Amino acid sequence: MANLDGTLHHIGAAVQPQVRTITTMDLRDALWRGWEDFKAQPSHLVFVALIYPVAGVLLAQLTVSYNIFPLLFPLLGGFALLGPFAAIGLYETSRRREQGLDSSWSHAVEVLHSPGIGQIVLLGLMLTGLFLAWLACAWVIYRAQLGLPADVSTAEFLRATFTTFDGWVMIVLGNSIGLLFAILAFSISVVSFPLIIDRHVDMPTAVRTSIAAVEANPRVMTVWGLMVTGLLVLGCLPVLVGLVVAMPVLGHATWHLYRKVVV
Repeated sequence: MANLDGTLHHIGAAVQPQVRTITTMDLRDALWRGWEDFKAQPSHLVFVALIYPVAGVLLAQLTVSYNIFPLLFPLLGGFALLGPFAAIGLYETSRRREQGLDSSWSHAVEVLHSPGIGQIVLLGLMLTGLFLAWLACAWVIYRAQLGLPADVSTAEFLRATFTTFDGWVMIVLGNSIGLLFAILAFSISVVSFPLIIDRHVDMPTAVRTSIAAVEANPRVMTVWGLMVTGLLVLGCLPVLVGLVVAMPVLGHATWHLYRKVVV
């Protein structure tokens, strides 16, 4: 079995998967299938999805406790960059359900024993690096534009941000650079994690395939990115509680999007 796994990994790494052209109807179908997967196993998926709102609340608490409130928005926004990595258990659940296998919660963690787990970790580290780079850029922009004292109050920070010229420059510049980070993270991860789980390809092959999928479907992938952003924003509105549903549905939908895009 070890030799067979090694052979499969070698083949997967050597052959570049082909991508299809899809339409917005495929996006709707992927989202619907993601919802169906969520309904099929809602209990343990809700438990898994609690990671997101709980982590968000902890991040908010840390920024207040350590007087780094200016990093709250970059932290919450950048946290979404790690979403594709955190959803690997959801991809495995959808894969097993698609094949008619047992998709209970105990099998969701079997992805940790996948032959491609090393490549998954490498890709996760790449996204983590992007996340940290984004935080560094956000902090540099803040210090350059506002540079308020470390003990600045929340009210003073918000006043300086929304009522001064430098504050609006920080908002525009920060969101513009954040958009570039989001596009990069989206392009390299939109189908790469499901591809590694499904075919055990190496990380560079998965990233190239993901970028190729975006290049082959620029308009549709833009719509998908906007859909993901919209659902995450809606999930964040009721004190992040909506993420308990939004994140697993998007995770499952990403698997079905992968199946539609990659031949």
